[in-house]
Parts: sequence; structure tokens; C-alpha cells
Amino acid sequence: MIEIEHLTKYYGEILAVQDLNFRVAEGEIVGFLGPNGSGKTTTMRIITGYMPASRGRVRVAGHDVAEDPRAVQRLIGYMPENPPLYHDLTVKSYLDYVARLKGLPEKEIPEHRDRVIERCGLTEMRDRSIGKLSKGYRQRTGLAQALIHNPPVLILDEPTIGLDPKQIAEVRTMIRNLAGSHTIILSTHILHEVTLTCQRAIIIHRGEIRGDDTVANLTREGDLEHAFLRLVEGEPAAAVSGEGGQA
Repeated sequence: MIEIEHLTKYYGEILAVQDLNFRVAEGEIVGFLGPNGSGKTTTMRIITGYMPASRGRVRVAGHDVAEDPRAVQRLIGYMPENPPLYHDLTVKSYLDYVARLKGLPEKEIPEHRDRVIERCGLTEMRDRSIGKLSKGYRQRTGLAQALIHNPPVLILDEPTIGLDPKQIAEVRTMIRNLAGSHTIILSTHILHEVTLTCQRAIIIHRGEIRGDDTVANLTREGDLEHAFLRLVEGEPAAAVSGEGGQA
């Protein structure tokens, strides 16, 4: 579903992402892990067409993001770390607005809006101003806007950041329930979330992939934190790739 080949990104003379190669299979949930400044957000922004690569190729369902970014964007729901919410709008009116931006036919908008409101647990908040919502419900609204056009691919950047343990568990359940019907790349600093949510993890550090394998294989000799620290503190040649890296 997602194919990344030799992806490289420079900001001026600063190398942010270096020769990334990986694939994500249809219906797979992949955790995308790395320290701050490792290149995770840059990679996700390139996949979504938000910014161009310096070199390399990204394809989503066969569409090249550089050659046909509009086609790729129709296939992707993107939830950035800070979702672009309008606090003066109600949840319902905001989702109507997003649906129009994404080109949904006017007559189909109520059906799509009500579907994501129910799926994201926003029914009781649909007529409340976003500015009056708790952090947890704002995150749910951010997830709802990513899902409004029912895209086959979801790119989620820190979807549980700032949430309390109960809210994290609720968002985690929502994401797990999307497995199979959506292909998901999930970036998070909470390694336990990856263990509970993802089948596979890609670990990136200093713009390079240090590990790409199933969560089961990565945690064979300890927990995911142990594997993460071992890979990011080692040399680039220590990167591992098992059966999960061939998805």
C-alpha cells in the first residue's frame, strides 16, 4: 500500500532523512519510532504530500506522491501532532467544513460526518464548541477529521500526546479497531502503545532506519524500550530487518 524508496530530505545543508526504504502492507498498523529530531515527522509530511522530498520516491496505492499529490491526498487521512482545529466551531460544523475541503459531495456529508462522530465517541459533543472540549475530545475530533472521507491510509503523528491514561486507552482502542480496514503509520513516543497497538515497528534515528521488524521479534530479548535504546545507541550498521521489514 505504501512504498518508500531511497527517500532523502535536506533542509538547506542539513540532512534530515537519509535513503529510507520500507513498505507498509495493506491493513497493517506500523509504529514509527525515534527520538526527537530523528526524521519521523519529516517522513510523514513527505508521504502525505505536505512537503517534497529532495530525492527518492513515495508511492501510495501505486500513485507517486511527487507526480500526482492530489490522488495520494485523497487516499490519506492525516492527523498531525497538533490537529488544525477551529475552536469557534462546533464539532459538527467543523467536520462538515473539513468534508467540503476534502471534496465530498454535499448530499453525502451528513452520512460521513455522523459515521466518524459515532466511531470516535463524539456523539455527546457534536454540538459543543471545540474550544470548550477537553484535550481528549479535541484529539478525538482530530482523528475524526482524518477519517471523514474514509481513506484507506491513515498517518497519525502522536495521536495520544497530552492525554491522561484513560484517554490514551480510549484512543488506543479506536486505533486498534481501524486495523484491517485502514493501513496505518502511527508515530508515538509511548513505546508501550506500539506494543499494544502495532504488529510492526520501524525505528529511525538521525534520519536513518535502525530497525524494522515485527514487534514480537523486536521484543524477543526484552521489552520494546530495551530494543529501542539498543538500536538508537548503536551504529547504523546495527540496524535489523526481519520478516516484518518485507511487508
